[in-house]
Amino acid sequence: MRPRGIGLLTFAGLIGFLSTLQSQTTPGGTLPPAPRETTGFTEVTDKLGINFVHQAPHTSRKYLIDTMGSGVALFDCDGDGRLDILFVNGAPYSDPTPKGTIPQKTGPAYWNRLYHQEKDGTFQDITEESGLEGVGYGMGVAVGDYDNDGNEDVYITGYGGNHLYHNNGNCKFTDVTETAGVGGSGWSSSAAWVDLDNDGFLDLVVLRYVTWDWNDLWCGEPDNRGICHPDHFPPISMLVYHNDGNGHFTEEAAKLGLNKPCKALGIAIGDYDRDGKLDIFVANDSMEQFLFHQNADGTFSEVGLESGVAVNGEGRTFAGMGVDLADYDNDGYPDLVVSDLANQKYSIFHNERDGSFSYASDATGVGRITLLHSGWSLRFVDLDNDGWKDLLIAQGHDMDTVEKSFPQLRYREPMMLLRNTGKGFSDVSSISGQVFKQAWVARGMAIGDIDNDGRVDAVVTTNGGAAHVLHNVTANSNHWLTLKLVGHKSNRDGIGALVKLTTKKGSQWVTVTTAGGYLSSSDPRVHFGLGAESMAQSVEIDWPSGIRQVLKDVAADRIIEVDELIGDNPTIRSATGKAVQCVRKPISNRRKGWTAKVERVFANLHRKENTTNQNASPRRVFLKRFAATGAMACVAASANGLEMSIAEGVAFWHRIRPR
Repeated sequence: MRPRGIGLLTFAGLIGFLSTLQSQTTPGGTLPPAPRETTGFTEVTDKLGINFVHQAPHTSRKYLIDTMGSGVALFDCDGDGRLDILFVNGAPYSDPTPKGTIPQKTGPAYWNRLYHQEKDGTFQDITEESGLEGVGYGMGVAVGDYDNDGNEDVYITGYGGNHLYHNNGNCKFTDVTETAGVGGSGWSSSAAWVDLDNDGFLDLVVLRYVTWDWNDLWCGEPDNRGICHPDHFPPISMLVYHNDGNGHFTEEAAKLGLNKPCKALGIAIGDYDRDGKLDIFVANDSMEQFLFHQNADGTFSEVGLESGVAVNGEGRTFAGMGVDLADYDNDGYPDLVVSDLANQKYSIFHNERDGSFSYASDATGVGRITLLHSGWSLRFVDLDNDGWKDLLIAQGHDMDTVEKSFPQLRYREPMMLLRNTGKGFSDVSSISGQVFKQAWVARGMAIGDIDNDGRVDAVVTTNGGAAHVLHNVTANSNHWLTLKLVGHKSNRDGIGALVKLTTKKGSQWVTVTTAGGYLSSSDPRVHFGLGAESMAQSVEIDWPSGIRQVLKDVAADRIIEVDELIGDNPTIRSATGKAVQCVRKPISNRRKGWTAKVERVFANLHRKENTTNQNASPRRVFLKRFAATGAMACVAASANGLEMSIAEGVAFWHRIRPR
């Protein structure tokens, strides 16, 4: 496993001493290192202790809900630096099911499941003690710190109502749906946390699929009943909850212009026209795709048709499932990918940088590759750290009878991995591991660096089947950099921030988000592959608050945590002139004696200052002020890889401060 370093804010007075201390490796897993000759992914589900099985009744009525699956979230539920996994589960219902029925979980087999990552990289099922078992038929999940308390909260969508779980700390959750006012109604699918008005609090966008109530319709041939097409069911508008900042939300879809009826399954956020305001893309099933542009007054206008993303290159609607909005060609503007069903081609829309998109499935090679495939969750992500975002896709048809009508198609399909060559996409699935030869009915997928080794992994859910954890074992000499943003004036997760990384070879852009794909929530940390470059010349962060933060000469092959700056100075630099960041969590695995040494440094520093200035030491005033506000300077020299967290700094100050 590659080392994970963290850059930190420094005190010039301590650099001399701290330069003798050594940097430490932060929490990571124990997944086996990749042999040099391997590439791609390997499945490690059983090895890690994951045994989740999704429950989805398959009825003779072929209800639409039978086939839709559920999502998965990768997030750090206790702030220990290691990603945990939450699976959303279904609930039982009868065959047939009476109209008006709201399925309920009847036992542990139907619970949502939260797996906590232990220090050795394995996972422990902590569902029961966490309070996330759930109560209804779950569909999607969205993770975000809605109250900015430092703990990631969880929103689970479903049929008949949704639930918001407040994280009380240490992976303990309380259902606050009623007091928050976000229960909703109908059949909800994907959801996204996003600060729509940049007030520092995350708002919540909740998609709904169709207006549906156990409709007992026969669709298909007399001897081959199948799932009914969405055309049989009316559309329904999404729900948009404004965060009032006091634990309560107000539904404002109509007020914001986001109440256009849709058949929504996937959601992605990003500023597609670079006007400084976040926009929303909604993947609709078998109707026009929606692109909601945020206007200057904070309302939204649906501009999918005029922007060129409503239909495919032939002017046809398609079965939009999963979606991602990211810059695959490194031109500074985010592009779109939308998965759909076989015989439709997955849709790539290239951002033309003038507010419009061009249909690029054929030009990029994606159309030819995906024509006979059916996709759900998918993400643009640099999987080999060469500086180009690849495309990972969870696949499987929605109809378990499709092969009877279309022998060339398959209900169960392998995952697909498309490598970004810089000029288009190439299907490398066949040479990327045995996992790409296993056929699943895949639905949800979340991405994130589970073992903190600098290679992005994935977790995949299947409809009515087992989950799969895919470990990225790509072996090459490419470098990487991952950033975790911590907002202060902005929302704490930094969701919506635009990060630009520049090396000698060029620039890349990533928007901070946990949304994207289908029904799932991914690691909020932003990941960059640097190729042969061992340093980023600059990292520019445009925070939702409007603050621009620039870091210079950032060393690669590490994970750094960057605090949003508050004040007039747009950057913070160490005594060496290098830009540095600040870590907010205690650093583990110190060398023996580290604590005692740093405590002595603090004590000596204070004694020296008391001698030179009995009345008002500027440094003592500075330290005391920061300790009192909970923003103690992180004492370390970033250039030397030295580490100390805010929490540790505060603890030391209170331990040795003059009394």
